[in-house]
Amino acid sequence: MEFDLIVYGASGYTGRLVAEHLARNYGQGGDVRWAMAGRDAEKLAAVRDEIGAPPETALLTAAADDPQALAAMVRRTRAVLTTVGPYQLYGDALIAACAAAGTDYLDLCGEPLWLARTVVAHHETARASGARLCHASGFDSIPFELGVYLCQSEARARFGAPAPRVNGRVRAIRGGLSGGTAASGGATIAAIQADRALLPVMLDPFALTPGFRGPPQPNGQTVEVDPDLGLEVGPFMMAPINTKIVHRSNLLMGHPYGAGFLYDERAIVAEGAKTEFDLVGAPKPGEGPSAAERDAGFYDLAFTGLFDDGRKVRIGVHGDRDPGYGSTSKIVAEAALCLILEPLDIPGGVWTPGAAMRERLVARLAAKAGLRFDVEA
Repeated sequence: MEFDLIVYGASGYTGRLVAEHLARNYGQGGDVRWAMAGRDAEKLAAVRDEIGAPPETALLTAAADDPQALAAMVRRTRAVLTTVGPYQLYGDALIAACAAAGTDYLDLCGEPLWLARTVVAHHETARASGARLCHASGFDSIPFELGVYLCQSEARARFGAPAPRVNGRVRAIRGGLSGGTAASGGATIAAIQADRALLPVMLDPFALTPGFRGPPQPNGQTVEVDPDLGLEVGPFMMAPINTKIVHRSNLLMGHPYGAGFLYDERAIVAEGAKTEFDLVGAPKPGEGPSAAERDAGFYDLAFTGLFDDGRKVRIGVHGDRDPGYGSTSKIVAEAALCLILEPLDIPGGVWTPGAAMRERLVARLAAKAGLRFDVEA
């Protein structure tokens, strides 16, 4: 194979950060042979030079609406990492090409309607070809998926059984909403307005688990006092995608959390708590904050496993950069390298990254992506 990894959308804002992380940490050649791809060769060349990537870094061109060019591109690599969204507008041809060719695939998609469609459209094709297709491989939803996974691992190690309920809580966060996330949200709203039959998919925590439906889940849209924390908690804007990913992860791993598992994800709303994105003046796709602003960002999450008899465990997950850009770019880059470099014994299909990579991804993110995972209780 000519390449290990192609970063598709490398001339965009987030794609550039991914390429910069690879250039700084892995150079070119050695263990990782990677390339930059997009629709404009001149822009790709400019980014390659600006981020200090080696001059021999390959530049590939393929438009998101050119299935033949994308099919030819994905046959040259073991994996494709794409930052080109909204995926419901620009992602169909690329994921279809990867599923058909047996090429591994990762994205940053937090668009529930499109994810539900791809599970139906591509899971069996990918199983046959061997392609591991990993959605939601950035801040949405890896820190949340792995937080639940580690919480349940600690519960089993300590008490011999998974907790029947896990509460995910956003304790603090600093960072702006990415332009791509804002555009994806707008595209999702437009799709629901055009077809109201899509609204139940958006609201269903089991929208990504076809053939399985667990018990009614907690209503994350209310504001109430969390008795474990003793603080008010309320809706978190990313919970509708994170909850779906957590339940699909449980399904893919064979329900180690139990078929009756409950997951509740909310943010602390106490006065002065910094637990929500800045939604005012969200940048356009391709735009974003300065390096200093990215470096000043962070997030602090807690995942508490609760047993009916009062026993509990808690895992803290901490990120050292703003979630939408600085942390996400490192997370997805390391997830891609974990998928292609680590000896993972998993078949093809539409995966969640946490279910596919588990402890190996935890270790890589802690070593390379500025995340910290702590047992707190």
